[in-house]
Amino acid sequence: MSAPKKVVLAYSGGLDTSIILKWLQTEYGCEVVTFTADLGQGEELEPARQKAELLGIKPENIYIEDIREEFVRDFVFPMFRANAQYEGLYLLGTSIARPLISKRLIEIAKETGADAVAHGATGKGNDQVRFELAAYALNPDIKVIAPWREWDLTSRTKLLEFAEAHQIPIAKDKRGEAPFSVDANLLHTSSEGKVLEDPAVQAPDYVYQRTVHPEDAPNEPEYIEIGFEKGDPVSINGEAMSPATILTKLNEYGGKHGIGRLDLVEGRFVGMKSRGIYETPGGTILMEAHRGIESITMDRGAMHLKDQLMPQYAELIYNGFWYSPEREMLQAAIDKSQEHVTGTVRVKLYKGLASTVGRWSDHSLYSEAHVTFEEDAGAYDQKDAAGFIQLNALRLKLLAARDKRLSK
Repeated sequence: MSAPKKVVLAYSGGLDTSIILKWLQTEYGCEVVTFTADLGQGEELEPARQKAELLGIKPENIYIEDIREEFVRDFVFPMFRANAQYEGLYLLGTSIARPLISKRLIEIAKETGADAVAHGATGKGNDQVRFELAAYALNPDIKVIAPWREWDLTSRTKLLEFAEAHQIPIAKDKRGEAPFSVDANLLHTSSEGKVLEDPAVQAPDYVYQRTVHPEDAPNEPEYIEIGFEKGDPVSINGEAMSPATILTKLNEYGGKHGIGRLDLVEGRFVGMKSRGIYETPGGTILMEAHRGIESITMDRGAMHLKDQLMPQYAELIYNGFWYSPEREMLQAAIDKSQEHVTGTVRVKLYKGLASTVGRWSDHSLYSEAHVTFEEDAGAYDQKDAAGFIQLNALRLKLLAARDKRLSK
């Protein structure tokens, strides 16, 4: 690959990406543009601007953007229409943020005339795959630079030495080994490494950042009502809110009641297994409520088919194929299934659990007249079930008769 002339760097303002910024300048002698995304990670972003300026980046080459609404509206909500869970448990909080960051990297590269983008993902993880597959899907001619796969700064000591040699500010707590690595956005927090690397050892409680311990949560349950339109939440307790505002509010409810903690050993796309601690308080409530409204508004056949598609859909997102034709095909089917997923769900929040306790909708398929144990006024003739059972039993009878005959 020829040396890039201008690079757009996904920049957090932390030590690692600051080192990457300087390394790009010294290794390639190229101009660097920084992009810092506010995805609801809960950190002040202005220090990132100040750090970038300190490292010689021109003000016009520093991009800091609040993309929380786009993140929730165009990425999180479409994913939740599918009830997507990787390996049956993980709500894909890190995975779903990467295609949006990559999208903005590519757009900024076009705006600024950059011929390359760069990220700070390591060569062992999934994020390098997600960033780069998305980048190439959006611009097949872009150069992607992954310093962790290229440089010889292979230890924390070497990184600190590089930082000191280039006058990169080092926070005092960075001089020791960080206890664990954290990724955060409006959907979740993800903690990995160090004190979490032995999956046999219970994670220390200080790892959790957004949720109280369920045992310390309020002793009284709290009830909330979530309104849905075509599969997406649109209100809480009757108050209409924007997508990001809804998720923020659900995070507050979930954090208060200790909801959404997950200790998971997952199979990374690159082949190894890793242990992570995830907190998805609002997402866990949303998943429960979405299932609740689907239960009365979706046809059985459509719901069961969607549930069969979900693991493949979730794996595509986890592996970085958000911009693939197969994900878009599945999304079209999922979105079609949500046309009547409109109504309200009442959820009980208590000691780490979110439980659906009520649901109602003008689009409901639930017919009390058909299921009642009381007189149904002729809505359902129970005698009809006899023929239904006999027809479905026919092949089973034939199989049993054959097996009986052959066993003699």
